[in-house]
Amino acid sequence: MKTICRLAAFLLLLVPAVLAQEHYTEGPVWRVSLIRVKPTQMDAYLTSLRKSSKPILDAEKQDGTIMDYKLFLKETKNNPEDWDICLAVEYKNHAAMDGLAAKGEMLRDKILGGKQPAQQLADKRAEIREVISSELLQEIILK
Repeated sequence: MKTICRLAAFLLLLVPAVLAQEHYTEGPVWRVSLIRVKPTQMDAYLTSLRKSSKPILDAEKQDGTIMDYKLFLKETKNNPEDWDICLAVEYKNHAAMDGLAAKGEMLRDKILGGKQPAQQLADKRAEIREVISSELLQEIILK
């Protein structure tokens, strides 16, 4: 009887996962950050991204840490508090994000020259932009 109860409980836990996979297959995982740039600071922010973030992202792509990255410039504003730039970083799956902080710190130190220059860069960026949101999204492919 215990075995039958355990089997029933296991099947009840398994059913939602099976039904969810009925409609789609899982694709890559995306970290999406929506950024609002302060007035008159767009050029400074894009320069900062090009000089410091792009080399790090390119190195992460080259060594397989990330699959790809994209930047989007929003052309419409729904209100003055809306975001301006979206940075999307693509990972193969959730497991690809394991140990990400340590890998990122190693590249940061190599490209930016250590923790202190990176902190100075972060402080400077905080003066010219605001992170509206940062989300982790699972891409799905409909069946």
